[in-house]
Amino acid sequence: MENIDIVLIVKHIIIGLVQGFTEPIPVSSSGHVMIASEILGLGEQGFTFAILTNTASLLAIVYIYREDIVRLISHFFLYLKTREKRYNADFRFALYIIIGSIPAGVLGVLLSDVIADNVSMTTIALMLFVTGAALWLIRNMRGKKKDADLSAKDAIIVGLGQAVALTPGISRSGATIISAIAVGMRQDTALRFSFMLYIPVSLGGVVLGITDFLDEPNKGALALPYAATFLATLIMTYFAMRWFMGIMKSGKLSYFTYYCFIVGTLLLLFY
Repeated sequence: MENIDIVLIVKHIIIGLVQGFTEPIPVSSSGHVMIASEILGLGEQGFTFAILTNTASLLAIVYIYREDIVRLISHFFLYLKTREKRYNADFRFALYIIIGSIPAGVLGVLLSDVIADNVSMTTIALMLFVTGAALWLIRNMRGKKKDADLSAKDAIIVGLGQAVALTPGISRSGATIISAIAVGMRQDTALRFSFMLYIPVSLGGVVLGITDFLDEPNKGALALPYAATFLATLIMTYFAMRWFMGIMKSGKLSYFTYYCFIVGTLLLLFY
């Protein structure tokens, strides 16, 4: 029986906690995973690792929004079948999620290799400054649009925001929430629409990457570290998302502006 590398497992748990904590909040999970991996001496994490952590975060988000997801799916098809007015609002919201998912889905497939290449700590630092500046600009905006008030134009704009977030260092949740608030959505609607958009795009990434995961040559040796990473990411994403929901209710997004500026500055100074 091979010796268990406890240090490696602990490092992977830390990476999982970093991924889980930063996935829901507007500070770029991909950028922070790269930073943590560099600090811990693990080097660049591969596509298999990204699929693993992304799946864990996806499951946590789906669990949190499970009731909304079931309602939206059922009402979407019930409206198609019956055309009853009571299902119309959920039908439209679900349709806008589909529309908003298209930009990131298309660009993710077409530009995945380009986006992944030549990513440096300087790039991440600069993108954190961009995220921080955008959060600062919308910090005091209080929109009025509820779920039933959204339009296809709103969905496309927020979807383009999610597409921009394919760049490491640009926060996906930050880009979509910023875009949603900028088009006039209420805080709670912006949050819900942002993470409903996350689900299909993330699920698509998992499906497209499953072959790479199964073909990973080191799965056996990394089974325990990967399992620890998955569990840490799953649990931390759940609690981070619940915490971020409270932040959104209080309207304190400016906190993340300061954080992005501080981390970006440290990266420029030391990397």
